[in-house]
Amino acid sequence: MRLKGKSALITGSARGIGRAFAEAYAREGATVAIADIDLGAAQATAKAIGSAAYALRLDVTDQSSIEAAVKVVEDKTGGLDVLINNAAIFDLAPIVEITRASFEKLFAVNVAGTLFMLQAAARSMIARGKGGRIINMASQAGRRGEPLVAVYCATKAAVISLTQSAGLDLIKDRINVNGIAPGVVDSDMWDQVDALFAKYENRPKGEKKRLVGEGVPYGRMGKPEDLAGMAVFLASDEADYIVAQTYNVDGGQWMS
Repeated sequence: MRLKGKSALITGSARGIGRAFAEAYAREGATVAIADIDLGAAQATAKAIGSAAYALRLDVTDQSSIEAAVKVVEDKTGGLDVLINNAAIFDLAPIVEITRASFEKLFAVNVAGTLFMLQAAARSMIARGKGGRIINMASQAGRRGEPLVAVYCATKAAVISLTQSAGLDLIKDRINVNGIAPGVVDSDMWDQVDALFAKYENRPKGEKKRLVGEGVPYGRMGKPEDLAGMAVFLASDEADYIVAQTYNVDGGQWMS
């Protein structure tokens, strides 16, 4: 019960990694807002988790939606203790085929969404005066470039940089900002990734996913549950002296 009495909001938590975080937080005693653009899916996830969870619709590209979500948490629980910026989208293309629409959409969700959700949470935490924890989801893709994944890699590199800057700025208010950089995780998003690689690398569907799983030193792709321990730890009192760091949880794919 390391998070007993804590109030958390997790973006993009109706499924996949975000859902695994929400389930882990509920087990550890937190009350969790399942915040997702798909309200129906969020409601189903909250119902499955039980009384510790509740659903709200959140579009991280809409400032009014961000502010409304934080207000719901404040009204329901008395204040926000933990934010996980998990909502993200993916696309890939060769450099000469990247479209402005794809670029702007990825940066709107993955970077601006992270920044302005973080900002709204920080303002709420500062006003409350009890500090807090903010966890940003980066990626091993933010550690280096890839031939077909330039824009997504750039967004996740930006998340790592934002984590550092926000962490240094907000620790004076006792708000710890840190990040998690997963490797390849078997989730709904990776099914989309596999389909895109199949298109651009002329592979049968499923082959890219199999190959990247075999390439992980641990011996398999990650599962959403593999990341939950780090998410719980960074939200707990045990991580009080950790500031502006991004941790690789990737089965040994990247060594900082």
